Amino acid sequence: MGGRDKGWVELDGRPLVERVLERFAPQVGQVLISANRNRERYAALGHEVIADVRPDYAGPLAGLHAAFAHARFDLIATVPCDSPWLPLDLVGRLHGALERSSAQVAVARCGRRLHPVFLLCRKAVGGELEAHLASGARKAEGWVATLPCVQVDFDDGPEAFRNINTPADLER
Repeated sequence: MGGRDKGWVELDGRPLVERVLERFAPQVGQVLISANRNRERYAALGHEVIADVRPDYAGPLAGLHAAFAHARFDLIATVPCDSPWLPLDLVGRLHGALERSSAQVAVARCGRRLHPVFLLCRKAVGGELEAHLASGARKAEGWVATLPCVQVDFDDGPEAFRNINTPADLER
């Protein structure tokens, strides 16, 4: 997006972050917004804003890593700010699958594609995430692959995981 803060990119006159919060916040008991810039603007949305604790920008996993220190619950769900159509039952379906398994993390899957930034994990995996980041690894899919994981089928809503990464995506 040319260096723009994606959360504040507008889709049909509303910032992406507002659209995501509208769908995600009712599904969880606590919302933490991971932001390293525009923190005051995000705080005005009424949720706690946290910054990466690692000195190197490590992408979405750095936000999850920071959340481990602030989360009040034993389960942590993540969604990206650039996916304004996320499922309204995302957390419930991930939670159900996690509880029915011995997995440490539940990840959304649609078709053959895994969506590792749409996940629900047990807070107990914080050490594994710390080690993953300390090794220099940055990919969410790589970290998830190291854990007992259950993949949750969302084939009934493939458009829910569409994200907006470029101006062309926004235009579509």
